Amino acid sequence: MNDKPTSMNADGIFEPFSSEDVPVEEWSQGTRFGSTYRYLSGFGGSTHVGVQLEELSPGMESSLNHYHMLEEEHAFVLEGEMTLKLGDKTYVMKAGHYVCFPAGQKAGHSFYNHSDAPCRFLMMGEKNPNEVLFYPENQRVGVRLMGEGYVRSSQIEYWERVDTDKPG
Repeated sequence: MNDKPTSMNADGIFEPFSSEDVPVEEWSQGTRFGSTYRYLSGFGGSTHVGVQLEELSPGMESSLNHYHMLEEEHAFVLEGEMTLKLGDKTYVMKAGHYVCFPAGQKAGHSFYNHSDAPCRFLMMGEKNPNEVLFYPENQRVGVRLMGEGYVRSSQIEYWERVDTDKPG
């Protein structure tokens, strides 16, 4: 790995780089969640598309199950295998498998490494500053623009609780 924070050269041009040049970052939450990753797109100067090379250790889950209202997200497995939790179904994904999570698809997704070896994969997605995420497990709604999360205790229809017969 090199010591540069990005692939930008002295002329301000972002040049090609090896994924090995990108710093490894790690996160975890308890014993259930966590992974290591290299934030490729940030190193390369991207501001609109996010790409990271992620490694999920055996027994770990990649994130809290969620879906995106404005962003599209993609995953491509490079080596190993893991289980995709998508809505109320699960799928085994192996090297060469690809999945897209379209914006607004109301089926939560997350990955779990059920195997005894690390799984390496690419995650790609948009970086919309106005994104809204929903987390089915705890009913949390995340609002990126505000940097806040809310609990969704009930959902109402547009005209629910509105007297539609009363004059303005």
